[in-house]
Amino acid sequence: MNVCDDNQSGVKDTSTSTAVSWRELLSREHAGAAIVPAVGVLVGAVNIYLAASLLPTAVADLGGAGFYAGNMTIYLVAMVIATMLVSRFLARWGNVGAYLLGFGVFLAGSLVCAVSPVMAVLLAGRGVQGLGAGLLSGLGFAAVRSALPQRLWTRGNALMSAMYGVGNFVGPALGGLFAQFGGWRLAFVAMAVIAAVCGVLVPRALPRGGHGATRAPVPVVSLLLVTAATVAVSVAGVLSGAVAMAAGLAVALLLMALFVAHERRDARRVFPRSAYRPGSPLKWLYLTLALLAFGVAVESFLPLFGQRLGGLAPVVAGFFGAAISLGWSATQLVSSAAVEERTIGRLRVLGPLLLALGFLVLGLMQRQDAPVWLVLGWVPVLFVAGAGIGLAYPHLSVAVMSSTRDPEEGARAAAAIATVTSLAIAFGTAVAGALVNLGGASMLDAARYVLFGFAIVCAVGAITARAAARTGSR
Repeated sequence: MNVCDDNQSGVKDTSTSTAVSWRELLSREHAGAAIVPAVGVLVGAVNIYLAASLLPTAVADLGGAGFYAGNMTIYLVAMVIATMLVSRFLARWGNVGAYLLGFGVFLAGSLVCAVSPVMAVLLAGRGVQGLGAGLLSGLGFAAVRSALPQRLWTRGNALMSAMYGVGNFVGPALGGLFAQFGGWRLAFVAMAVIAAVCGVLVPRALPRGGHGATRAPVPVVSLLLVTAATVAVSVAGVLSGAVAMAAGLAVALLLMALFVAHERRDARRVFPRSAYRPGSPLKWLYLTLALLAFGVAVESFLPLFGQRLGGLAPVVAGFFGAAISLGWSATQLVSSAAVEERTIGRLRVLGPLLLALGFLVLGLMQRQDAPVWLVLGWVPVLFVAGAGIGLAYPHLSVAVMSSTRDPEEGARAAAAIATVTSLAIAFGTAVAGALVNLGGASMLDAARYVLFGFAIVCAVGAITARAAARTGSR
């Protein structure tokens, strides 16, 4: 029988007393267990935006413009579903088997996309891709916990979450490059080749551990509720009219409330049982991670603001949108060196505040027909906003992993990081779309609504981070 040790002090004790270098993480002993999961997370992140750049070219080739909006919805829903099943796959097949399955499913989906004769088949392939990508994303954090020693968890988590930022930058650029030369099918072939190469490396690179002592039943009701909520929020993001979007978001929030109520009383759950216990810091840690990931959704609309308000060319505006991800990725590679408990606690609170401050300042900088010098000033502000995510994300992730000593509950807690991140980005994108619509014909008003609104929401992350610290110190 497995007995969960909730380890309430785990939120405090998430580091070693001395700094751990990147050289140790990437040493011969640990490199495979770090690099293969990182590539898996990167593959999933790249594909979130890869197809968005390819789809106009694919529509011109295949037709089916009416399916256009379903591209992101199908992929995100499949991703979220797969992340919720990671701990079950780990318990059944261990690290190697679960990774082979993830890369295999992703490869199959990529090949379906590459040979699609009609748009409906392409979207089906995207759904299969999403299942593989979600599994790989969740496995990345779970593998850090199971395949690396605890002293390397912070560095490992920084590497995994940095891949989200890199993917947000590489995805649109790579998709645009293939689309430019009319080779949208080759883009999916390239992703299939990457998955195949990684699959070959998995047995050599990863330890075969990770098997669980029990086979937990699939939480069917929880899966259905979260899937329905993800569909609702994704549909809300493409509806026309602020009222319709608000209704879609309200339905999604209601479904998430039902999900939490069900998980609190049912033994078959997605999140660790300690997340629902009074006094547990785990729920506050997940909420803080969600609010940080929520802010990433602004990236989808920054190119629009850059073109309409700053007069930027589409390619240049696209790079502006990636500034948050660059700040996120670069900063956490440095912030993961922090080992002092007090410093880590401050970084967890400072991160959401810095993200919110960046959005606030950027909102104040918005002007119609903004001069070049002002538009150029957006870049450092966006980088600082992204740095807020990088300061806090790896330390919050380690705190989640350290919240229990039970291996199976720990694997579930780690895998849920990807679930929270994917859900938060989906919700953030829908909310940002509603705020843009609220601006009506005025792009300036739309930009300010989005940036000021997200500043308020992301600032709440400082409160949840403090709540996690208080409950974890009891």
